[in-house]
Amino acid sequence: MNYLVGLLSVVFFILAIAVISKSLKLNKNLSGENESDSALDSHNNTNAVGFLLFWLFGTIAGVWSFIHAQPDFLPEAASEHGVRTDSMFWISMAIVTLAFFITNSLLFFFAFRYRNDNNRKATFYPVNHKLEIVWTIIPAIVMAILVFTGWRTWRDITSQAPSNAVVIEVTGHQFGWYVRYAGNDDSQLGNVNYKLIDETNNLGLDFSDKNTFDDFTANELHLPKGVPVLLKIRAQDVLHSVYLPFQRVKMDAVPGMPTKFWFTPTISTDEMRAKLGKKDFNFKLNCTEICGRGHFGMAITVFVDEPADFKKWTSEQKPFLTMNPAYLTKVPENLKAKASKYIPAEPIATDSTGTEAVSIK
Repeated sequence: MNYLVGLLSVVFFILAIAVISKSLKLNKNLSGENESDSALDSHNNTNAVGFLLFWLFGTIAGVWSFIHAQPDFLPEAASEHGVRTDSMFWISMAIVTLAFFITNSLLFFFAFRYRNDNNRKATFYPVNHKLEIVWTIIPAIVMAILVFTGWRTWRDITSQAPSNAVVIEVTGHQFGWYVRYAGNDDSQLGNVNYKLIDETNNLGLDFSDKNTFDDFTANELHLPKGVPVLLKIRAQDVLHSVYLPFQRVKMDAVPGMPTKFWFTPTISTDEMRAKLGKKDFNFKLNCTEICGRGHFGMAITVFVDEPADFKKWTSEQKPFLTMNPAYLTKVPENLKAKASKYIPAEPIATDSTGTEAVSIK
Protein backbone atom coordinates (compact mmCIF):
# COMPACT_ATOMS: atom_id res chain seq x y z
CA MET A 1 0.00 0.00 0.00
CA ASN A 2 2.86 2.39 0.82
CA TYR A 3 4.43 1.70 -2.59
CA LEU A 4 1.12 2.52 -4.30
CA VAL A 5 0.81 5.81 -2.41
CA GLY A 6 4.39 6.69 -3.31
CA LEU A 7 3.81 5.88 -7.00
CA LEU A 8 0.65 8.00 -7.09
CA SER A 9 2.52 10.86 -5.43
CA VAL A 10 5.17 10.78 -8.16
CA VAL A 11 2.52 10.65 -10.90
CA PHE A 12 0.62 13.61 -9.45
CA PHE A 13 3.87 15.55 -9.04
CA ILE A 14 4.71 15.03 -12.73
CA LEU A 15 1.18 16.07 -13.71
CA ALA A 16 1.49 19.21 -11.59
CA ILE A 17 4.74 20.11 -13.36
CA ALA A 18 3.07 19.54 -16.72
CA VAL A 19 0.12 21.78 -15.80
CA ILE A 20 2.45 24.53 -14.63
CA SER A 21 4.41 24.24 -17.88
CA LYS A 22 1.26 24.53 -19.95
CA SER A 23 0.14 27.53 -17.89
CA LEU A 24 3.44 29.31 -18.58
CA LYS A 25 3.09 28.67 -22.30
CA LEU A 26 -0.48 29.97 -22.22
CA ASN A 27 0.70 33.07 -20.40
CA LYS A 28 3.31 33.70 -23.13
CA ASN A 29 0.60 33.26 -25.72
CA LEU A 30 -1.57 35.85 -24.02
CA SER A 31 1.43 38.19 -23.95
CA GLY A 32 1.68 38.07 -27.72
CA GLU A 33 4.10 35.21 -28.17
CA ASN A 34 1.64 33.04 -30.16
CA GLU A 35 2.00 29.36 -30.70
CA SER A 36 0.96 27.98 -34.02
CA ASP A 37 -2.70 27.06 -34.43
CA SER A 38 -1.75 23.48 -35.14
CA ALA A 39 0.02 23.23 -31.78
CA LEU A 40 -3.05 24.60 -29.98
CA ASP A 41 -5.32 22.12 -31.75
CA SER A 42 -2.98 19.28 -30.87
CA HIS A 43 -2.98 20.18 -27.18
CA ASN A 44 -6.77 20.53 -27.10
CA ASN A 45 -7.28 17.21 -28.82
CA THR A 46 -4.93 15.50 -26.36
CA ASN A 47 -6.68 17.03 -23.34
CA ALA A 48 -10.13 16.22 -24.74
CA VAL A 49 -9.23 12.57 -25.28
CA GLY A 50 -7.68 12.55 -21.81
CA PHE A 51 -11.03 13.62 -20.36
CA LEU A 52 -12.77 10.66 -22.01
CA LEU A 53 -10.10 8.25 -20.83
CA PHE A 54 -10.34 9.63 -17.29
CA TRP A 55 -14.14 9.16 -17.39
CA LEU A 56 -13.77 5.61 -18.67
CA PHE A 57 -11.14 4.54 -16.14
CA GLY A 58 -12.96 6.35 -13.31
CA THR A 59 -16.20 4.52 -14.15
CA ILE A 60 -14.44 1.15 -14.26
CA ALA A 61 -12.64 1.89 -10.97
CA GLY A 62 -15.90 2.95 -9.30
CA VAL A 63 -17.71 -0.24 -10.36
CA TRP A 64 -14.76 -2.38 -9.28
CA SER A 65 -14.58 -0.60 -5.92
CA PHE A 66 -18.29 -1.24 -5.28
CA ILE A 67 -18.06 -4.93 -6.16
CA HIS A 68 -14.81 -5.39 -4.21
CA ALA A 69 -16.29 -3.75 -1.09
CA GLN A 70 -19.56 -5.73 -1.10
CA PRO A 71 -18.33 -8.36 1.41
CA ASP A 72 -17.74 -5.54 3.90
CA PHE A 73 -21.24 -4.06 3.58
CA LEU A 74 -23.67 -4.43 6.48
CA PRO A 75 -24.92 -8.02 6.87
CA GLU A 76 -28.41 -9.12 5.94
CA ALA A 77 -31.04 -7.25 7.92
CA ALA A 78 -32.65 -9.46 10.56
CA SER A 79 -35.51 -7.17 11.61
CA GLU A 80 -38.60 -5.69 9.96
CA HIS A 81 -37.47 -2.08 10.13
CA GLY A 82 -33.96 -3.12 9.05
CA VAL A 83 -35.31 -4.32 5.71
CA ARG A 84 -37.14 -1.02 5.23
CA THR A 85 -34.17 1.17 6.12
CA ASP A 86 -31.83 -0.87 3.91
CA SER A 87 -34.27 -0.56 1.01
CA MET A 88 -34.57 3.20 1.54
CA PHE A 89 -30.77 3.54 1.74
CA TRP A 90 -30.12 1.67 -1.51
CA ILE A 91 -32.88 3.50 -3.38
CA SER A 92 -31.39 6.82 -2.26
CA MET A 93 -27.89 5.66 -3.22
CA ALA A 94 -29.11 4.51 -6.63
CA ILE A 95 -30.75 7.87 -7.36
CA VAL A 96 -27.75 9.88 -6.18
CA THR A 97 -25.30 7.64 -8.06
CA LEU A 98 -27.35 7.86 -11.26
CA ALA A 99 -27.48 11.67 -11.04
CA PHE A 100 -23.73 11.77 -10.34
CA PHE A 101 -22.96 9.49 -13.29
CA ILE A 102 -25.16 11.39 -15.75
CA THR A 103 -23.93 14.87 -14.81
CA ASN A 104 -20.26 13.88 -14.79
CA SER A 105 -20.60 11.94 -18.04
CA LEU A 106 -22.05 15.05 -19.67
CA LEU A 107 -19.30 17.17 -18.14
CA PHE A 108 -16.53 15.04 -19.63
CA PHE A 109 -18.37 14.60 -22.94
CA PHE A 110 -18.86 18.35 -23.35
CA ALA A 111 -15.17 18.91 -22.63
CA PHE A 112 -14.42 16.51 -25.51
CA ARG A 113 -17.19 17.55 -27.90
CA TYR A 114 -16.77 21.30 -27.56
CA ARG A 115 -12.99 21.55 -27.38
CA ASN A 116 -11.36 24.48 -29.16
CA ASP A 117 -11.90 24.55 -32.91
CA ASN A 118 -10.72 27.57 -34.89
CA ASN A 119 -13.34 26.83 -37.56
CA ARG A 120 -16.26 26.95 -35.15
CA LYS A 121 -17.88 30.01 -33.64
CA ALA A 122 -19.17 29.89 -30.06
CA THR A 123 -22.87 30.45 -29.42
CA PHE A 124 -23.79 32.25 -26.20
CA TYR A 125 -26.95 31.68 -24.16
CA PRO A 126 -27.14 34.41 -21.50
CA VAL A 127 -30.37 32.90 -20.06
CA ASN A 128 -32.54 29.86 -20.62
CA HIS A 129 -35.61 29.83 -18.40
CA LYS A 130 -36.87 26.44 -19.59
CA LEU A 131 -33.58 24.77 -18.76
CA GLU A 132 -33.45 26.42 -15.33
CA ILE A 133 -37.02 25.30 -14.58
CA VAL A 134 -36.22 21.72 -15.60
CA TRP A 135 -33.07 21.37 -13.51
CA THR A 136 -34.80 22.98 -10.51
CA ILE A 137 -38.20 21.24 -10.57
CA ILE A 138 -37.00 17.68 -11.23
CA PRO A 139 -34.42 17.56 -8.38
CA ALA A 140 -36.94 19.26 -6.08
CA ILE A 141 -39.56 16.58 -6.79
CA VAL A 142 -37.06 13.74 -6.33
CA MET A 143 -35.77 15.28 -3.09
CA ALA A 144 -39.31 15.77 -1.76
CA ILE A 145 -40.14 12.11 -2.42
CA LEU A 146 -36.96 10.94 -0.68
CA VAL A 147 -37.57 13.21 2.32
CA PHE A 148 -41.20 12.08 2.62
CA THR A 149 -40.40 8.36 2.44
CA GLY A 150 -37.53 8.83 4.90
CA TRP A 151 -39.75 10.73 7.32
CA ARG A 152 -42.46 8.07 7.10
CA THR A 153 -39.94 5.28 7.78
CA TRP A 154 -38.45 7.18 10.73
CA ARG A 155 -41.94 7.92 12.09
CA ASP A 156 -42.80 4.21 12.09
CA ILE A 157 -39.48 3.21 13.67
CA THR A 158 -39.80 5.73 16.51
CA SER A 159 -43.53 5.19 17.08
CA GLN A 160 -45.01 3.80 20.28
CA ALA A 161 -44.17 0.14 20.81
CA PRO A 162 -47.07 -2.33 20.39
CA SER A 163 -48.89 -3.39 23.55
CA ASN A 164 -47.70 -6.99 23.11
CA ALA A 165 -44.01 -6.01 22.96
CA VAL A 166 -41.56 -7.92 25.14
CA VAL A 167 -39.98 -5.37 27.48
CA ILE A 168 -36.24 -5.70 28.13
CA GLU A 169 -33.92 -3.22 29.84
CA VAL A 170 -30.28 -2.86 28.79
CA THR A 171 -28.00 -0.84 31.07
CA GLY A 172 -24.49 0.11 30.05
CA HIS A 173 -21.66 0.49 32.53
CA GLN A 174 -17.89 0.49 32.42
CA PHE A 175 -17.35 -2.03 30.95
CA GLY A 176 -20.32 -4.28 30.30
CA TRP A 177 -24.08 -4.58 30.05
CA TYR A 178 -26.78 -5.47 32.57
CA VAL A 179 -29.86 -7.08 31.00
CA ARG A 180 -33.16 -7.13 32.88
CA TYR A 181 -36.38 -8.79 31.77
CA ALA A 182 -39.91 -7.84 32.80
CA GLY A 183 -40.58 -11.27 34.27
CA ASN A 184 -43.13 -13.97 33.57
CA ASP A 185 -46.09 -12.58 35.53
CA ASP A 186 -46.41 -9.23 33.77
CA SER A 187 -44.79 -7.26 30.95
CA GLN A 188 -43.77 -4.32 33.10
CA LEU A 189 -40.35 -3.54 34.50
CA GLY A 190 -40.16 -2.38 38.09
CA ASN A 191 -38.63 0.92 39.08
CA VAL A 192 -34.93 1.43 39.74
CA ASN A 193 -33.14 3.94 41.91
CA TYR A 194 -29.42 4.57 41.78
CA LYS A 195 -29.43 5.18 45.55
CA LEU A 196 -30.33 1.50 46.05
CA ILE A 197 -27.30 0.14 44.17
CA ASP A 198 -25.08 -2.14 46.25
CA GLU A 199 -22.70 -5.07 45.69
CA THR A 200 -25.56 -7.42 44.77
CA ASN A 201 -28.24 -5.09 43.49
CA ASN A 202 -26.21 -3.66 40.62
CA LEU A 203 -29.21 -2.04 38.98
CA GLY A 204 -30.71 -0.48 42.10
CA LEU A 205 -33.99 -2.43 41.86
CA ASP A 206 -36.68 -0.73 43.89
CA PHE A 207 -38.64 -3.34 45.85
CA SER A 208 -41.26 -0.84 46.91
CA ASP A 209 -42.63 -1.35 43.38
CA LYS A 210 -44.58 -4.60 43.01
CA ASN A 211 -43.61 -4.85 39.33
CA THR A 212 -40.02 -5.49 40.43
CA PHE A 213 -40.82 -8.75 42.20
CA ASP A 214 -40.78 -10.97 39.09
CA ASP A 215 -37.99 -9.14 37.21
CA PHE A 216 -34.96 -11.28 36.44
CA THR A 217 -31.51 -10.50 35.08
CA ALA A 218 -29.17 -12.34 32.69
CA ASN A 219 -25.73 -11.94 31.19
CA GLU A 220 -27.03 -12.55 27.65
CA LEU A 221 -29.80 -11.09 25.54
CA HIS A 222 -32.63 -13.35 24.34
CA LEU A 223 -35.12 -12.06 21.78
CA PRO A 224 -38.23 -13.80 20.40
CA LYS A 225 -38.44 -14.07 16.61
CA GLY A 226 -41.46 -12.36 15.04
CA VAL A 227 -42.48 -10.62 18.28
CA PRO A 228 -42.01 -6.88 18.93
CA VAL A 229 -39.26 -6.13 21.44
CA LEU A 230 -39.01 -2.87 23.39
CA LEU A 231 -35.49 -2.11 24.58
CA LYS A 232 -35.35 0.36 27.44
CA ILE A 233 -31.83 1.72 27.48
CA ARG A 234 -29.93 3.29 30.36
CA ALA A 235 -26.36 4.12 31.36
CA GLN A 236 -24.88 4.20 34.86
CA ASP A 237 -21.71 6.19 34.34
CA VAL A 238 -20.70 7.56 30.93
CA LEU A 239 -22.14 7.63 27.44
CA HIS A 240 -22.52 4.19 25.82
CA SER A 241 -24.33 3.05 22.69
CA VAL A 242 -26.40 -0.09 22.08
CA TYR A 243 -25.61 -1.58 18.68
CA LEU A 244 -27.18 -4.69 17.13
CA PRO A 245 -25.79 -4.66 13.56
CA PHE A 246 -27.92 -7.48 12.14
CA GLN A 247 -31.11 -6.04 13.66
CA ARG A 248 -30.15 -2.47 12.58
CA VAL A 249 -30.55 -1.21 16.14
CA LYS A 250 -28.38 1.64 17.36
CA MET A 251 -29.32 3.90 20.23
CA ASP A 252 -27.19 5.86 22.69
CA ALA A 253 -27.31 4.99 26.37
CA VAL A 254 -27.17 8.35 28.12
CA PRO A 255 -26.60 8.80 31.88
CA GLY A 256 -29.66 10.34 33.48
CA MET A 257 -31.71 10.24 30.27
CA PRO A 258 -33.36 6.87 29.52
CA THR A 259 -33.81 6.09 25.81
CA LYS A 260 -35.69 3.32 24.02
CA PHE A 261 -35.93 1.48 20.73
CA TRP A 262 -38.45 -1.12 19.60
CA PHE A 263 -38.09 -3.56 16.72
CA THR A 264 -39.21 -6.99 15.53
CA PRO A 265 -36.54 -9.67 14.92
CA THR A 266 -37.24 -11.74 11.81
CA ILE A 267 -34.36 -14.23 11.60
CA SER A 268 -33.51 -16.61 14.42
CA THR A 269 -29.99 -17.53 15.44
CA ASP A 270 -30.34 -21.02 13.97
CA GLU A 271 -31.63 -19.62 10.66
CA MET A 272 -28.75 -17.14 10.42
CA ARG A 273 -26.27 -19.91 11.17
CA ALA A 274 -27.73 -21.88 8.25
CA LYS A 275 -27.66 -18.84 5.95
CA LEU A 276 -24.03 -18.05 6.75
CA GLY A 277 -22.91 -21.67 6.96
CA LYS A 278 -21.38 -21.02 10.39
CA LYS A 279 -22.48 -23.39 13.13
CA ASP A 280 -20.86 -21.32 15.87
CA PHE A 281 -22.31 -17.96 14.75
CA ASN A 282 -24.02 -15.75 17.34
CA PHE A 283 -25.53 -12.29 17.16
CA LYS A 284 -23.77 -9.69 19.30
CA LEU A 285 -24.65 -6.53 21.17
CA ASN A 286 -21.74 -4.09 21.09
CA CYS A 287 -20.99 -0.63 22.42
CA THR A 288 -20.22 1.84 19.63
CA GLU A 289 -19.40 4.82 21.83
CA ILE A 290 -15.80 4.94 23.05
CA CYS A 291 -16.33 4.90 26.80
CA GLY A 292 -12.92 4.16 28.26
CA ARG A 293 -10.04 1.71 28.19
CA GLY A 294 -12.31 -1.35 28.38
CA HIS A 295 -14.66 -0.22 25.60
CA PHE A 296 -13.45 -2.94 23.23
CA GLY A 297 -14.75 -5.66 25.56
CA MET A 298 -18.33 -4.36 25.87
CA ALA A 299 -20.08 -7.15 23.98
CA ILE A 300 -22.66 -9.74 25.00
CA THR A 301 -24.15 -12.65 23.09
CA VAL A 302 -27.60 -12.20 21.58
CA PHE A 303 -29.90 -15.17 20.88
CA VAL A 304 -32.95 -14.80 18.67
CA ASP A 305 -35.20 -17.72 19.62
CA GLU A 306 -38.38 -19.11 18.19
CA PRO A 307 -41.31 -17.83 20.33
CA ALA A 308 -41.80 -21.22 22.00
CA ASP A 309 -38.09 -21.50 22.82
CA PHE A 310 -38.04 -17.94 24.16
CA LYS A 311 -41.03 -18.66 26.38
CA LYS A 312 -39.37 -21.85 27.62
CA TRP A 313 -36.13 -19.98 28.40
CA THR A 314 -37.88 -17.19 30.31
CA SER A 315 -39.92 -19.70 32.30
CA GLU A 316 -36.68 -21.31 33.47
CA GLN A 317 -35.27 -18.00 34.78
CA LYS A 318 -35.71 -17.08 38.43
CA PRO A 319 -36.56 -13.54 39.58
CA PHE A 320 -33.86 -11.49 41.27
CA LEU A 321 -35.89 -11.61 44.48
CA THR A 322 -35.96 -15.40 44.35
CA MET A 323 -32.20 -15.54 43.95
CA ASN A 324 -31.70 -12.96 46.70
CA PRO A 325 -34.43 -13.51 49.32
CA ALA A 326 -32.69 -11.20 51.78
CA TYR A 327 -34.15 -8.28 49.84
CA LEU A 328 -37.60 -9.19 51.17
CA THR A 329 -36.72 -6.85 54.01
CA LYS A 330 -36.74 -3.99 51.48
CA VAL A 331 -40.37 -4.70 50.57
CA PRO A 332 -43.04 -2.54 52.27
CA GLU A 333 -45.26 -4.37 54.76
CA ASN A 334 -48.37 -4.01 52.60
CA LEU A 335 -46.61 -5.79 49.70
CA LYS A 336 -44.78 -8.50 51.63
CA ALA A 337 -47.55 -11.04 51.05
CA LYS A 338 -47.33 -10.55 47.29
CA ALA A 339 -43.54 -10.66 47.35
CA SER A 340 -43.43 -13.78 49.54
CA LYS A 341 -44.59 -16.04 46.73
CA TYR A 342 -41.26 -15.36 45.00
CA ILE A 343 -39.26 -16.46 48.04
CA PRO A 344 -38.25 -20.14 47.79
CA ALA A 345 -39.03 -22.50 50.61
CA GLU A 346 -35.39 -23.53 50.59
CA PRO A 347 -32.59 -20.99 50.03
CA ILE A 348 -30.79 -21.10 46.71
CA ALA A 349 -27.02 -21.04 46.76
CA THR A 350 -25.38 -18.86 44.14
CA ASP A 351 -21.85 -18.51 42.92
CA SER A 352 -19.86 -15.27 42.85
CA THR A 353 -21.68 -14.10 39.74
CA GLY A 354 -25.10 -14.45 41.31
CA THR A 355 -26.16 -17.44 39.16
CA GLU A 356 -27.92 -20.44 40.59
CA ALA A 357 -25.72 -23.23 41.92
CA VAL A 358 -27.39 -25.90 44.06
CA SER A 359 -30.26 -25.95 46.50
CA ILE A 360 -29.32 -26.01 50.15
CA LYS A 361 -31.18 -28.73 51.96
